[in-house]
This record gives sequence, C-alpha cells and structure tokens, in this order.
Amino acid sequence: MSAAAALLGYLCWNLVYAFWVSPLAAYYKLRRNGFGGPAPSFPLGNIKEMRTIAKLTAVSSSGGAGISHDIHSNVFPYFAQWQKSHGKVFVYWLGTEPFMYIANPEFLKEMSAGVMGKSWGKPRVFKQDREPMFGNGLVMVEGDDWVRHRHVITPAFTPSNLKAMSSLMVESTTRMLGEWDALISSGVPEIEVESHITATAGEIIAKTSFGVGYNESGRMVVEKLRAMQLTLFNSNRYVGVPYSKIMCPRKTLDAKKLGKEIDSLLLSIISTRKNNLNITTNNNKDLLGLLLQENHADGRLGKTLTTRELVDECKTFFFGGHETTALAISWTLMLLAKHPEWQDELRKEIKEVSKDKMVDFSMLSSLKKMGWVMNEVLRLYSPAPNVQRQAKEDIKVFDRTIPKGTNMWIDVVAMHHDRTLWGDDVYEFKPERFKADPLYGGCKHKMGFMPFGFGGRMCVGRNLTMMEYKIVLSLILTRFSFSLSPSYDHSPAIVLSLRPSHGVPLVLRPLV
Repeated sequence: MSAAAALLGYLCWNLVYAFWVSPLAAYYKLRRNGFGGPAPSFPLGNIKEMRTIAKLTAVSSSGGAGISHDIHSNVFPYFAQWQKSHGKVFVYWLGTEPFMYIANPEFLKEMSAGVMGKSWGKPRVFKQDREPMFGNGLVMVEGDDWVRHRHVITPAFTPSNLKAMSSLMVESTTRMLGEWDALISSGVPEIEVESHITATAGEIIAKTSFGVGYNESGRMVVEKLRAMQLTLFNSNRYVGVPYSKIMCPRKTLDAKKLGKEIDSLLLSIISTRKNNLNITTNNNKDLLGLLLQENHADGRLGKTLTTRELVDECKTFFFGGHETTALAISWTLMLLAKHPEWQDELRKEIKEVSKDKMVDFSMLSSLKKMGWVMNEVLRLYSPAPNVQRQAKEDIKVFDRTIPKGTNMWIDVVAMHHDRTLWGDDVYEFKPERFKADPLYGGCKHKMGFMPFGFGGRMCVGRNLTMMEYKIVLSLILTRFSFSLSPSYDHSPAIVLSLRPSHGVPLVLRPLV
C-alpha cells in the first residue's frame, strides 16, 4: 500500500510540476528580465483567450472591389490586439510553454547579432507536434547535426543543378495549361486555379526531387503530406499543454499512421535510387540523386546522412518545395487579376527577354519586374507567416537577457504590414517599390522583410522556389489573360501556411 501511495504521490507531483511549478518559475524569470505580456492562466496559458479573440474576429471579407490586404488582424487577431497593450515584443503562453512574440526588426537584429545558425533550434513543442511530418529534417534539426545536414544539402541547389531541373518545370506547367485550354473549350466559365497550381507544384517537386512521375509514388506522398498537414493543424489547438496528445488520441494516431505510410513510400523510393546510384541517367540530376551522390562523396569525411535522415529530408523537400511555391503563385494570380496593368507589364518584359521563344533558365535573371512582383506578393501574402526559434544559449539583447530555452515567435505578417516600416501605402500592391531596392523594397529596416526566414537558417531552397515561380508564371502569362471571378471570397487563413481558404477562381481568356 505504501508503495502504491508513493507512486501516486510521485505522479501527482509530476503533474503539479508540469502544470504549474515549472511554468511559474519560467514566468517569473522572464518577468525579472523585463519581458511582460498577457497574463497566462496555467495549464492552458493564453490558449483560451486566443480562441475567444479569434471567434470574435471576422475572418472573411467580401470579394471583388472590397478586397483588403490589411490581413494581420484577421489571420493573427490575438497578436494584433496584444500589440496595442504590450508593444511589439512580449511573452505569451501556449499551455505551459512561453513564447517571446517579436515584431520589432531592431530587436530581432540585436537578438541575432553574433549568434551562429547552429545556436538556434526549434521550439520543442513544435518539434514533437510536427515530428510525423518533418522528422529531423533540416527545418527541425539542431546544433552540429544541422551543420552536417546543411553541408550535404546545399550543393544540390547550385545554379548548374537548378538549370537541369528547369525543363521538368516547363513540361509539367505546359500539361496544366493544356488542361485549362480544354476546360475553356468545353464551356467552363471559370477555373479554380489554386488547386491546379498546387497539383502541378506537387508534380514538379516529385520530378525534381525524386525523379518519379506524379502518377506514381509522388502523388501518394503529396496527398498524404497534405492530409498530415490538416491533421496536425486540427489537432494542435492544445500544443504546449502537457499530455495534450492524450486528449486527442484519434488525431495523434492518425498522424502517426500517415507518418509511417509516408516513410514507407519514401524508403521505397530511396532504396530504388540507391541501387541505381551508379547508373548515369538524367534522374541523377534531381534533388534525391544529387543528395545521394553528395552523401556518397562525403562518406569518407563522416558527414553522411543516415537513411532515416534522408527520409526526413525528403519529407521536408516535398512539403516545403511544393507548398511555398504553389501558394506564392496562387496569391500572385489573385493580385494580377486585380491589377491587369501588371499582367501587361510582365507580358511585355517576357516578350523582350525571350524574343518570342520559350522562356528558359538563362532568361530568368533578366525578368526583373517579375522579381519585383514576386517580392511584393511575398510581402503581402507570405506563405510562411511566421518563423519560430528556440535559444540554445542565453542571448543578450540591449539591457535584457533572453534565457536559454526560450521559444520565439517572429511575426512575419506583422512586419510585412507595418506602416512604420513601409509607409502609408503598406496595404497597396505596388511592385515598383522593389525597383530601386530589389532586396528590401524600401523597407526602413533590413530585418523587416524576410520571406525566406533570416540568418544562418534561411531557407536553403529559396533559389529553387524563385526559379519555379518565374517559369510557371511566365508560361501562364504568355498563354492567358485573366480576371477574378465574382465568386472569389477573399479569406486568407493559416493552415501552417498562409493560404486562400476558398481557393482562387479566375475567368481565363486564351491569348493564342
């Protein structure tokens, strides 16, 4: 009986420690370092308040002429409200986990100064929650392992390797445009292009990452990753609350099941490619082929990736590679549909650069105006609406110290829509702001524009995204003009990424 009582007491103490003692200690430590914020109520922290604020906020605006690009108060209503009381740097709580909210670029600059990429990690709660989707891929891995992963992966994104992938992008996009032609010829009045773009981006990433057709394993991986995304988003309402996965057992099991199915598919692809590694084919120019070659070459240096790590990197490529690009193109089509003058500007530029030939890799760097448009789209509707970090060491910021282990939530949407950084036209679609300043668009602080993250952990695949964006958009613009359908409902929403929750229906008109 005494042993049972001791065990019960031990379990009770662990619960009390996890739910109240540990978070209270962290709360007062942060307060002593000068970081305030909305008052938490453990063990839920600020989750209940966040839900209440979100429910009271209208998340949809009317389509057509009433479209507003002032989206921060819709997609992150609680942060917009708390900023008014606590400024642009404060601490809020997801369950018992403190998160330092940051929308101040000068604070971010000071925080990042002199801190190596490997000194930043990912919040533990997000690593655990999203493990079935990303595992220990480059997005989540930390420390010396991050350095090793980065060393193996970076060479895959050299210009010569990217050039070899461009023809695959043209091939998949041309197929999609043929489908649009067929739909228009059959009398379909409008096309919901976001779903088509997403499917084509999935096809492109299947080919460029793994050398597999979209009607093979590629489609299955993309579909299961999409299902995983929805499952994780729907089940992460209590992220940060101890033992929260026990409260959502079905969704936890669904995520694990999907994770195992995805792993099995990717292991099969990797095994086949390993067996054919010494066979010289065009497929060896896809990301997996390049990764396997680099892995083989670095074996003597002890810098290889294990098969498990290769699977996790494949999942990261699949999700990040098609999601970010598809959303950037979808938001671009919406904005160009509202601004036909920019459709004309881009068509003129494409014609001048291509001399009426098919756009290829060598021409992409000359599409300057398209680069302005891309940056302006990523400013207004960044597919990656936030960046998360965890301090792996104490970090001095001005006269305050961020304690080791503190989670950070960097609000990209807030900084991209900050009037003090961008001026009174902050909510207007003005690609020309990037003409004189192609990198920062005239932003008053260089840390105020970060479509691909910042510092040493900036997105390694950003050049692949920019290449695919320009190729796909060029092909669309040379084949069609388009306008927004009256049925378009402007409802940006966060489902890990920033996406149009009701798609992007367009009225398309063939140009040839």
